[in-house]
Amino acid sequence: MFKNRLFLVVCAIAILALTLTACGPAAETPTTELTVAGVVFQDDQFMKSMVQGYTDAGAKYGIKILTANTNNDQAKEAELIQTYIAQKVSGIAIAPLSQDASIPNLKEAASSGIQVAITNMNLKGDPSFLAGGYTSDDTTNGKIVGTNAAEFIKANLTGDVNIAQVDFDDQVPEQSKARWGGFFAGLDEAGIKYTKVATVSSHVQDDAITKVSDMLTANPEINIIWACNDGSTIGAAMAVQQAGLAGKVFVFGYDGGDQQTSMILSGDNILIGVVAQDPYAQGYRAVESLALNLLGKTNPDAGKITVVPGTWLSTADLDAVKAWRTANGLK
Repeated sequence: MFKNRLFLVVCAIAILALTLTACGPAAETPTTELTVAGVVFQDDQFMKSMVQGYTDAGAKYGIKILTANTNNDQAKEAELIQTYIAQKVSGIAIAPLSQDASIPNLKEAASSGIQVAITNMNLKGDPSFLAGGYTSDDTTNGKIVGTNAAEFIKANLTGDVNIAQVDFDDQVPEQSKARWGGFFAGLDEAGIKYTKVATVSSHVQDDAITKVSDMLTANPEINIIWACNDGSTIGAAMAVQQAGLAGKVFVFGYDGGDQQTSMILSGDNILIGVVAQDPYAQGYRAVESLALNLLGKTNPDAGKITVVPGTWLSTADLDAVKAWRTANGLK
């Protein structure tokens, strides 16, 4: 009787051991919960796409994503980073506001043992403290727009070329200046003679509509508008439409999305072209780099900034615009 009971106990232990072995964790599931803060600085199409990249990468690697928005407030950004340091999050993926003001706080987080990845910004200094950095090259992308705008101007305009600039120098001056500097470099290299007749800072759609409308009223000679970001591009095109200046004032912009590409496809001859960044890829790869470091895997992007190239989309190739929309999940 005793031997029978002993035999049953041994069998039960063996079965339990086999069960535990068979039910081990999946290859990409961390043994303890990892938490990453995914931070952006405004609520627009571009940043929403970046947040989606954060969350999708988190889902793949079994990482909890805490999303936050600094709302263009440097003090709020600093406060959030300090909060994450105190909470001992596993990592921070962030679109910083400033190379000068944001980076010291992020270096402090890294020195506290938190993995850090940045998006939408290059660095002046050493990026070795980063798990990864992903950005567009603002000057190069701006120049892509300028070069293509030059071709349009040569083919379609006669007489004076009078340009209005809608920038975001008031928000992230380093990025804004790189973008409009690249745009005008593209015009200059193509030999376009132009006059910059008006400049305004506006990075949000509704504000841009108002400011561009006022600019068009004050400067009726404007026939080209260069807009440096998502909100200003949409707002500028809408202001031209509301002013009844379709076919007379032409908009070139920075950032692609549902609204911009729909405007290009509309046939109203206002928004001629944009350079489309890839905020989704930036957000996804930032969290992926954090995950690889946190899981002890090889991370080829550690300690460097990787440029995610931009794509030119315009009325000159509507099939390419449609293909871009399809690839980005837009109907």
